[in-house]
Amino acid sequence: MSLRQKLLLVALCTLALPVAGWLYVRQMETLLREGQAQALVASARALARSLVVVDAPLPPAGNAWYVQHTPSAITMDGYADDWASLSPWAQTLGKNARVMLAEDDHWLYFYIDVRATHRRRADADDRLALSADHLIVSIASGDDAQRYLMASAAPGATTAIALDPEAGVLPDRINAQWQEDGSGFRAEFRLPRGLRLDHFGVGVHVAADGDNEPLTAETRPILDFSAPLSQELARLAPDGVRVRVLSPDAWLVAQSGKLDLPDLPAAERPGWFASLVYRSLLATRLDDEGGWAEDAPRIDLPEVREALLGKPATAWRAGESRGSVVLAAALPIQGGGKLRGVVLLEQPSRAVPLLANRALFGLLLTSFAVLLIAGGVLLLFATRLTFRLRRLRNAAERAQDNDGRLDGPFPLIDATDELGDLARSFARLFEVVGGYTDYLRTLASKLSHELNTPLAIVKSSLDNLDHAGLPPEAEPYLARARDGVARLGALVRAMSEASRMERAIASAEAEDVNLADIVRGCADGYRGLAGDRTLEAVLPPGPVPMHVSPELIAQALDKLFDNALSFTPPGGWLRITLSPTAEGADVELANEGPSLPAAMQGRLFDSLVSLRDKATPGDAPHLGLGLYVVRLVAERHQGSASARNIEGGVAFTLHLKGLPRQRLA
Repeated sequence: MSLRQKLLLVALCTLALPVAGWLYVRQMETLLREGQAQALVASARALARSLVVVDAPLPPAGNAWYVQHTPSAITMDGYADDWASLSPWAQTLGKNARVMLAEDDHWLYFYIDVRATHRRRADADDRLALSADHLIVSIASGDDAQRYLMASAAPGATTAIALDPEAGVLPDRINAQWQEDGSGFRAEFRLPRGLRLDHFGVGVHVAADGDNEPLTAETRPILDFSAPLSQELARLAPDGVRVRVLSPDAWLVAQSGKLDLPDLPAAERPGWFASLVYRSLLATRLDDEGGWAEDAPRIDLPEVREALLGKPATAWRAGESRGSVVLAAALPIQGGGKLRGVVLLEQPSRAVPLLANRALFGLLLTSFAVLLIAGGVLLLFATRLTFRLRRLRNAAERAQDNDGRLDGPFPLIDATDELGDLARSFARLFEVVGGYTDYLRTLASKLSHELNTPLAIVKSSLDNLDHAGLPPEAEPYLARARDGVARLGALVRAMSEASRMERAIASAEAEDVNLADIVRGCADGYRGLAGDRTLEAVLPPGPVPMHVSPELIAQALDKLFDNALSFTPPGGWLRITLSPTAEGADVELANEGPSLPAAMQGRLFDSLVSLRDKATPGDAPHLGLGLYVVRLVAERHQGSASARNIEGGVAFTLHLKGLPRQRLA
């Protein structure tokens, strides 16, 4: 990973800023909700106490029979078609019966559905009616109460007969409809609302289930929607809040207010995107349970169930209008030490979503701007830092190519930061290395100059010894000493020649030539020297103009040819190739012969390095200066020299770019 990529990764860490802001906005939105919820709970508590204090007509404690309102009259036929819209809120009785009560302006309707697969039939006036399947119906109005036996031996109209003595205005018979199917039986009847019934009881007795108390009925108060209580709520309810009072079993008995939101200009209303952001990122705790907004007779919600257990409860739900929420607070109503119902306050609001959305959008915009600026600054810093490091690297590589000598001032010397310190350290290092390299470079010429006189003294001494007459057994030692002196002399001359060649190569002048003519001329001259070896010249069809020193090029080719000829076996092949390149030209001399050892390929062009066998005593030693000269010529022409193994031989290449042109002063 590059330095720029690392800094970009660091810049991405600034993304933690919007995440932290998002968590902060969520926390703020939660606090706003809790504050609003506590305020609504306080209002609900005050309203519940007020209802008790003003002695409002609260629902009775315990279970009751709830009377639903029917918009149309119900036909007394014993079938449930007319009760379809009311059946979702049918009240269960025991394990096998359902009861529905409804009212209109004139009648109070009763519907009892009993599931019983085994039947025993008898009419109500039959003496065995109590041992057959039958219903005990109980009604009460004030102090008057009456029980009725309802049974039928066949589907159709039937009559329930009174079981108790005459009771005031209550009738002694009730006309009803009795219907059956394979899974049970149903009874339907109605009574005038003028009777003002306040209690209703029903007992379901199925003979197949066994029944020891055939005259019992479960009697509960009759409960319906209370207009007086609704008026009382309208007087006590706070503004902008819908108030509902529920019975102890969650039946709606009074209601006041509506879920109306204040009108806002269209520009201030949250759009679909703001609503989506609020519900997705902020309001994650909205209750998804539906049915709260419907005008249902029974409000069975989690907060209502919790309030029925005696605990205040709140809930947040998405409002019907876009971008709105509804806060619901349920509180139990305690009267006389008993649970008399639940007061449910619901308050619609756009304030919390609007505030949260505005805070979130402001935070996101600020974070994005900060992220953009921070990323740009870091990217600019990384680019400048990378550029400075590349300057240091390029300067170090140029110094390595120049044997540790700098070709100019080291970059970033004047910088005051850590890179400036590093640049100054590199400059001092290369200054030391360059001085040491210069010392080594001139060491050969110094040694050759200093060794000439001692060698001459040794040689003259050996000549004097030879003339002085030595015993025969000393002659071999004298010959070895002369051979050693000759080799030392050759080495001193080679070192002198190398120093001379370096100076000559450095002072060579260039001219514009056709490099192909130089290579072609050299190849023609080498054919006479190759003997039985094959020499092939591969030249481009056109000229290859370059600004070079032709003498140095020819000298380098001579060295390469001499080196190749010495390693090419008799009858072998040699090949000179000239290839123009984008920067200059490559001159390659390949020959058949042994491969180059891998360990020597990086040192072949150093001074005094040779792959030839050691010379035998009396032979002139090989000094290893030929390829060193080739390298000097290539570097003088801003190029390089290389060697590589090819199939069946080796190839040496001169990569030439040409000498720089000199300007006239």
